[in-house]
Amino acid sequence: MTAEQLISFARGAPSLDIVDVEGLKAAAARAFDADPAGVTAYGTSVGYLPLRKWIADKHNVSPDQVIVTNGSLQADAFLFGHLVKPGDDVVVEKPTYDRTLLNLQNLGAKVHQVTVQPDGIDTDELRALLESGVRPKLAHIIPNYQNPAGVTLSDEKRRALLALAEQYEFIIFEDDPYVDIRFRGDALPSMLSLDTNSLVVHASSFTKTVCPGVRVGYLVGPAALIDAIAKKATNLYISPGMVSEAIVHQFCVSGDIEKSVQTVSAALGERARVLAESIRKHIPGATFTEPDGGYFLWVDLPSDVDVDKLFPAAMKKGVAVVKGSDFLLEGGHSSLRLAYSAVTVDQIDEGVRRLAEAIEEVRG
Repeated sequence: MTAEQLISFARGAPSLDIVDVEGLKAAAARAFDADPAGVTAYGTSVGYLPLRKWIADKHNVSPDQVIVTNGSLQADAFLFGHLVKPGDDVVVEKPTYDRTLLNLQNLGAKVHQVTVQPDGIDTDELRALLESGVRPKLAHIIPNYQNPAGVTLSDEKRRALLALAEQYEFIIFEDDPYVDIRFRGDALPSMLSLDTNSLVVHASSFTKTVCPGVRVGYLVGPAALIDAIAKKATNLYISPGMVSEAIVHQFCVSGDIEKSVQTVSAALGERARVLAESIRKHIPGATFTEPDGGYFLWVDLPSDVDVDKLFPAAMKKGVAVVKGSDFLLEGGHSSLRLAYSAVTVDQIDEGVRRLAEAIEEVRG
């Protein structure tokens, strides 16, 4: 089967038609014209300093609380590597991003998954876990349009998490790469902005708002923590990519970032709406929470559908999905994550129709 025939709901990346290629080309030219010495030099491990300052201003923190990284996944890896030792307890959401699970398991952490509800992590379940004696080093939370569940953490639960972190003395890792891609409802305050006790470390990325190829993310936290991570980054690679970070900086200061966010949000809002309509039409019995933003929709299929069998059957019909079990320590065998970011509207209904045919096949 050729790539042209495949309809992929697997990858959380924007399709080329909603990437501002011309804006990026212009930003690249401005970056080399404005700061040829800074763009072409090694730079420092904290990242391209003008971009670091722009990010600090965005979050109302001082620049020494920011390190710019090669994507937010590296920000995750730096924080996990700095804080988590073998045997440490760590809380994550259930389900959560598959690479989060993998990275924490590779570090030897004892991972506790806490159920995600339509308004975010179940804070009552988390409280019960803490009351049972578990003392996590950190809690990894994706608050906006969670990957993979697509849900948003409510304001009430954001404040409840902060109270639990203060009471039980753990770090909240607010992993927030999708925050700007909102197409319904009102934006909620970040836990970083609500934090008065240095309990929150925040990560985000320009992957979803500019393009994945720039590989620029960042970490915001207490200055001492950021300094310690910066020293490790120096030993790892001297500095991240100054060219990419300088291009992103020019893209941001010019205002092109706001236009890009509007373009991506509008397109993904329509795609999410069409995907929800198509699931209702073609897959009766499927349940899901419609996202308010982001890239993903989580679908629970009828319990007699085994996604281990569905995955190859769907591929044969030319539709790619990700199994729900990839995002869980256990369970998820009748669930899927569908990314609507890289599929155009005219592909969505056909993709869901193919998926529905595959479902009927594996149900026998």
